[in-house]
Amino acid sequence: MHGDNADIACDGYHKYKEDVQLMAHTGLGAYRYSISWSRLIPNGRGPVNLKGLQYYNNLINELIRNGIQPHVTLHHTDLPQALEDEYGGWINRKIVRDFATYADVCFKEFGDRISHWTTINEANVSNVFVFGGYDIGFQPPQHCSASLPFNCSKGNSSTEPYMAAHNILLAYAAVAKLYKKKYQNKQHGLIGLDLFNYWFIPLTNSTEDIIAVQRANDFYVGWFMHPLVYGEYPSSMKEIAGSRMPSFTNSESKQVKGSFEFIGLNFYNTMCVKDQPSSLEMEGRDVTADMALKLIPFQNNASKFEFPLTPWGLKRLLEYFKDTYGNPPIYIYENGQRMRRNSSLEDWPRVESLSAYIGSVLDSLRNGSDARGYFAWSFLDVFEMLDGYESSYGLYYVDIDDPELTRYPKLSAKWYSQFLKGKCIGELIQLKDTTYYWDAQFTH
Repeated sequence: MHGDNADIACDGYHKYKEDVQLMAHTGLGAYRYSISWSRLIPNGRGPVNLKGLQYYNNLINELIRNGIQPHVTLHHTDLPQALEDEYGGWINRKIVRDFATYADVCFKEFGDRISHWTTINEANVSNVFVFGGYDIGFQPPQHCSASLPFNCSKGNSSTEPYMAAHNILLAYAAVAKLYKKKYQNKQHGLIGLDLFNYWFIPLTNSTEDIIAVQRANDFYVGWFMHPLVYGEYPSSMKEIAGSRMPSFTNSESKQVKGSFEFIGLNFYNTMCVKDQPSSLEMEGRDVTADMALKLIPFQNNASKFEFPLTPWGLKRLLEYFKDTYGNPPIYIYENGQRMRRNSSLEDWPRVESLSAYIGSVLDSLRNGSDARGYFAWSFLDVFEMLDGYESSYGLYYVDIDDPELTRYPKLSAKWYSQFLKGKCIGELIQLKDTTYYWDAQFTH
């Protein structure tokens, strides 16, 4: 990404003890991280890498020793290359068996200390799956049709996104069934799925744009939540995609339906939706064309780089889950503010974002939402999938030019720490020699 790579990044592999101490000092009660399938079982199946096994055991034990609850994701983008080469990864039904075998290893080795398992990060759209990986092709495994501009070496954007999503759901259901049958009575953990979400609003008050908003929700949320709650895909998607969309057998539908115990939501911003029916006239339509709409980022600030603050969007998204999908238990697993990496340790936009979005979750709780936790993205500045080192989301700055990769607290880390420790957020926050006041709307 921009000539950089994540070979070392913030080097959590070697600095995990230091990082966990920072977490404890900050006041974190829980920490979400991913297990790398490629690190634990490099060939996708077969022998376990003992060094990888030892690292994850060490990290889990260090977190628990410091009173921090691990929330673990089993798959976050990095499918072992051997499985991609052998049968095409997530577009092949064989992935269901291999993913369940990998999950079995994780449950067996780590499950006695893990209370919350998430099978797949952002299963629906944004990164490796569906749009990024199998439709547009700008993310691994870089599958797309030859007509698209990302110069993919293979793929079919008209069919593969639907195939991959279908196999992800089947793999999730298989892993959930395995966990509940073999481990849950002994380990007492919960298992769920993580989804990326925007909140959608119509660009205009036209009937067409209002209907397009529901179509956007069907493609982004309903694609996964409808099968998980109702056992089938949204009718709008089945009508548009036709035979390109796989169908569940009766037994598969029963296995997928109701298989989740919580949902993780990753939310950053709100999108305006404009109806675009002309895309349905394209030959060889991809998923983006199937949606028949145009997404336009909502803007309410002058910055082109930072996300506009739309805490009302997160609140309405939680209300949508409550009203449409029976108010499932929800963890906000990612929410944060994008800033330029070396802008300043005085990251006021991130402080404002934390306060606004935590406040919206509080409002949702008061309105009956079953939201159970909030995780800020991210604890440290890391190598970002979409931006490399050009952007940062971290509460702590990592000096990548320093061989020691020293961590420095930003203003947001100090604000968040005061909030987590139940202090009045209106108290003084000291940064270097300057005193700042933060006029928060509420205290912890």
